Amino acid sequence: MADKLRVGIVGCGGIANGKHLPSLSKVDAVEIVAFCDIVEDRAKQAAAEYGVKDSYITTDYEKLVSQDIDVVHVCTPNDSHAKITIAGLEAGKHVMSEKPMAKRADDAKAMLEAAKRTGKKLTVGYQSRHRSDSQFLHRACRDGKLGEIYYAKAHAIRRRAVPTWGVFLDEEKQGGGPLIDIGTHALDLTLWMMNNYEPHIVVGKAYHKLSQRENAANAWGSWDPKKFTVEDSAFGFIVMKNGASVLLESSWALNSLCADEAKCSLHGTEGGADMIGGLRLNGEEYSRLWDTTVELGAGGAAFYGGHSEAPEEREARLWIEAILNDTDPVVLPEQALVVSQILEAIYESDRTGKAVVFD
Repeated sequence: MADKLRVGIVGCGGIANGKHLPSLSKVDAVEIVAFCDIVEDRAKQAAAEYGVKDSYITTDYEKLVSQDIDVVHVCTPNDSHAKITIAGLEAGKHVMSEKPMAKRADDAKAMLEAAKRTGKKLTVGYQSRHRSDSQFLHRACRDGKLGEIYYAKAHAIRRRAVPTWGVFLDEEKQGGGPLIDIGTHALDLTLWMMNNYEPHIVVGKAYHKLSQRENAANAWGSWDPKKFTVEDSAFGFIVMKNGASVLLESSWALNSLCADEAKCSLHGTEGGADMIGGLRLNGEEYSRLWDTTVELGAGGAAFYGGHSEAPEEREARLWIEAILNDTDPVVLPEQALVVSQILEAIYESDRTGKAVVFD
């Protein structure tokens, strides 16, 4: 394989320009050479800023994946993640899909099967794993500092920060609202800390309590109730096969002052931890209780000679290194599939009023 990997981007909108393109452009071993968007001008603009001379530009993702490239990044609405990812894998490319893995769990499973069938690498963009607090806490969990983690909370709460642009409010395109948008980050982080990917029973409830209000206060301006076809809040209770349990809370608009997202609280037999307002650990020693706040400095994760990089930059670098070194990516598709299965179970439980039991 060449020293530089040739990358193609499908979807040149907000997440591509806000995360993938600037992060990939900082990786020395990368050339971004192909750009696809259903709006050709968006692809042209992205190519002008981040591409090489004579970058390939198209509105057809099938044409992009057929180009002489090594890697495809899928930065499109949730309903197209699976078909683009599978096309890329079948064309012999490694693929990073934005989160969630797919709109539906069956589609996510098909993506995993395609990766296994083709032997190409597949990962999902859960960049919260790369924050400095996440890295520290994950190491503490792996070192057994918390013991057996038997109860956890996955936090994804906004007081009023409904995304009013793009297709976020469109159930058909996205498959859901805050649960599949930001709840997915919190759940991924929590399961990763627990190293537990075997759900047993899921109960969930979704709400449409604030979405139909006219002229509602919101960080990004009032939403149009007629276009708000997804839930404004969703909550789930997950019991794992080993008896551990997880409470998942997600909302774009909740009348609460306790707002935080992509965070978790963990409770184990030897200690506990939470990320709310900073990273705090607690435990018992010499028959006394203790707690401490971990000083982490800036939001980036340290690497090499003490330099720091933003979580999305670290995500891009480690993904490219996994391809070059033929190692596993940080986010395994098997893990991302379980996240999608649980999210779908919460929605199903809400629709049916019944618990969803996994085999």
